[in-house]
Amino acid sequence: MLKCVIIDDEQPARMLIAEYVKKVPFLELVGEFKSPIEAMTQFQKLQIDLIFLDIQMPGLTGLEFARTLNNKPHIILTTAYSEYALESYELDVDDYLMKPISFERFFKAVSKIVQKPNTPGTPTQPVVSDTSLIVKADGQTHRIFTKDILYIEGLKEYVTIHTAEKKIITLESLKKLTEELPADEFLRVHKSFIINQHKVSSHSNHDLTIGAKKIPIGSSYRDDVLKKLF
Repeated sequence: MLKCVIIDDEQPARMLIAEYVKKVPFLELVGEFKSPIEAMTQFQKLQIDLIFLDIQMPGLTGLEFARTLNNKPHIILTTAYSEYALESYELDVDDYLMKPISFERFFKAVSKIVQKPNTPGTPTQPVVSDTSLIVKADGQTHRIFTKDILYIEGLKEYVTIHTAEKKIITLESLKKLTEELPADEFLRVHKSFIINQHKVSSHSNHDLTIGAKKIPIGSSYRDDVLKKLF
């Protein structure tokens, strides 16, 4: 989990980034500040892994503030002005986002950070025992019994593990999970889905049903899936 703060003198910009942070399971917002000076009074109290830092601010600019930091956390600069790009790279920041910032571009920037070695929130390889899957999500370690998993749905860099009672979003790939989960229990049926074979109630040549969920069967997986189901 990356603990992050936003430093920007414009409230709409802070609100947008805060909204984006809430959508990403490996980010936790621990502070919002209107200026670097305001932020500095709180930095010792907060454990910060990542700063979303505006460049153009009155008093002390984002670039000037970044130069004052010892043991720098990860920094993603945000600005409406492209002329600062070269100077920002000299500061060895992680990324440079041009306003208005899209969620797709935001997610790409934070994903690059969390995939770096020794970064807080970097996904650890899931551990599979005979009966359970151990994953990290929302700053906690979860044990999910494999018998309770209905299906796993992939979305870019992370997956959603669905059980009858809850869903857990974790930074992982379907490919790794396919290799780690028991082959006699779980089956990749689509580029975006792994299913628990024992939870399938019905199927056709094109989809299958688990509970109230219809899951497509990908054309490249169809022959293997239809041989193994029922």
